[in-house]
Amino acid sequence: MTKTIGIAVIGAGMAGLSHIAGYRTAPTLYSSDLPPLRYVAVADVNTELAAKVAKRYGYEKALGSWQEVAADPDIDVVSVVIANRFHREAVEGLLAAGKHVLCEKPLADTLQEAEAMATAARNADSVARVGFTFRRTPGIATIQNLIADGTLGKVLHFSGRYWTDYGHNPQAPMSWRFKGQPGSGALADVGSHLAYVAEFLAGEILSVSGGQLSTSITERFLPAGAVTGHDLVELSDTSEPVENDDYAAFNVQFAGAAGSLEVSRVAAGHPNTLTFEVFCEKGAARFSQLRPAEIEIMLTEGPSATNGYRTVNLGSEHAYLSGGLPMDAPGVGFGQNDAFGYQARAFLDEVCGLGNALPINATFDEGVHNMRVLQAVVQSAANDGKKVSL
Repeated sequence: MTKTIGIAVIGAGMAGLSHIAGYRTAPTLYSSDLPPLRYVAVADVNTELAAKVAKRYGYEKALGSWQEVAADPDIDVVSVVIANRFHREAVEGLLAAGKHVLCEKPLADTLQEAEAMATAARNADSVARVGFTFRRTPGIATIQNLIADGTLGKVLHFSGRYWTDYGHNPQAPMSWRFKGQPGSGALADVGSHLAYVAEFLAGEILSVSGGQLSTSITERFLPAGAVTGHDLVELSDTSEPVENDDYAAFNVQFAGAAGSLEVSRVAAGHPNTLTFEVFCEKGAARFSQLRPAEIEIMLTEGPSATNGYRTVNLGSEHAYLSGGLPMDAPGVGFGQNDAFGYQARAFLDEVCGLGNALPINATFDEGVHNMRVLQAVVQSAANDGKKVSL
């Protein structure tokens, strides 16, 4: 394929920047046989912000809506990184216009909307994928490989947390993140990540029980001006109720294994702590996003006095790193931003019909399944923690 590929990102906020930068990094990963890439547009309803971001990352222009992106013949590939409630309209419109679409998780605000999007994706001539970015984290992928190849053996128990603190400050302004139905708060924002990570390692979730949802800060003031990401800004005198969850917890049943998951956006001192332990027949492994360039492994073979956890520095022998980063040696480091480059590269490789150095991104059907897990948590919480089968 020799045609130039035109790229656009809709959403110039914090997550949008990760996609915007990821496409810039993508052709530098591995030996690139991608066709020439053209960085066409950054789109955002805040066109002033879009213009600043486009200039910063070398995109040609700023646009104000997804409709403008859909109508632009120079654009082939689009990331949709906007409020969840707008995903369906934008994605369906872009697919109808023949664009290849990479949509941020969760796929939509409701399961019904996600199912409609999956139907549109199946009927489209272009590629539609959802960004499950932590599948691209070398440490997590390496642990998955150690399970799959039998080194750790069958999973018995998964325990995971995703703690964030962006909602801990009562002076954090009201935004779209604090609006929506039960389950559209911390559960959708970071619980969606933790759920697919759990399934990546332990297999499909069959049922949910013990669901809990709680809201700690029930009222927030509207911002006096525009807000980007989780910024603290001047507040107005008008407040509105918080509609969704600050905290969620639930238990899950896999085929042959169990798990417990907990997420929060009010965990003081934890700006971005995804951490888990997975316990297996032949040992265990643990990971923390606070130290993403390493994993901890323990194997039960050998004397019990010496089979504790040991730290493994990630390097070229581990998932995705060899030939990917400029310095792929152990100890150099790897962070969450790097995963967006891998995600973009996998998407571009698929769009261009190239052999993939990376597995393809998640399908919209996988995105729907992720939404079904979240809905099961909401149903369990609404029924005193009762078991809900998927």
